[in-house]
Amino acid sequence: MEVLSNILREIGEIIEYPLFVMNQRPITVTSILVGLVILLAFLILSRALRKVIKSKLFPRYKLDEGIQLAILKVLHYLMVGLGIIVAVQSIGLNLTSLAVVFGLLSVGIGFGLQNIVSNFISGLIILFERPIKIGDQITIGDVLGKVQNISLRATLIRTFDNISIIVPNSEFITSQVINWSHHDPKIRIHVSVGVAYGSDVPLVINSLLEVARNHPEVLKDPAPKVWFLEFGDSSLNFDLLAWIPSPRKRPDVISDLNKGIDDIFRKNKIQIPFPQRDLHIRSSVPIEGLGKDENK
Repeated sequence: MEVLSNILREIGEIIEYPLFVMNQRPITVTSILVGLVILLAFLILSRALRKVIKSKLFPRYKLDEGIQLAILKVLHYLMVGLGIIVAVQSIGLNLTSLAVVFGLLSVGIGFGLQNIVSNFISGLIILFERPIKIGDQITIGDVLGKVQNISLRATLIRTFDNISIIVPNSEFITSQVINWSHHDPKIRIHVSVGVAYGSDVPLVINSLLEVARNHPEVLKDPAPKVWFLEFGDSSLNFDLLAWIPSPRKRPDVISDLNKGIDDIFRKNKIQIPFPQRDLHIRSSVPIEGLGKDENK
């Protein structure tokens, strides 16, 4: 028992040994452990609150998925920030003195962290202004895909080839972004086709409209239409315009319409011409005396 008591006494002396002094208050291992426990408690509380809100409140009010994400993200970071403040104060650190220290350091580290701060502020703008939200189909640069997750630093985009691309949030604020499903997911697609000169134009138009009207994904209202675009170099060029309910179906519908156009053109004997170029060869006329031996 005496050995055990000695061990416990030594452990107590170690954890109560002052590591350093700040504001005339010693900072010990015990105070640091208490601060970590408090921070952990706030993290657990944040997780529990988000779980309750997600399971109880969101189904009742039927909020949009993007608004739900914004609320959960902001709540989490508020709880973490509050936990850090309480943990630091429990350790015995004065926030006023720490603010002075961080103010001096901010000048030096600000240049290195400016991209992180920019992405953080951009993430807040995206969450509250909501130019994009989870589930939107977007194009940014050469990337086309669906928004899977929005964090305060970056946004996760999943392409149609199931490739995950992480884009910094500042790109959505400073670059041009095409949101295919912003507010109204309905979009209009274009299918261009050329037919040979001499084709029956009304028959071509009616054939294109028939293909569009028979497709189950093409909306009846607005109704599909056909534009006679131009007299091309080797073809009469038309554009079939059709509305579909979701941009996610755009590649499949365009493929189906192209196959339907090929079938109905074969049925109605409408020819799709190959690119043609006329080559005119001018025969040469021999010049008298040219090429003869001058010595003869």
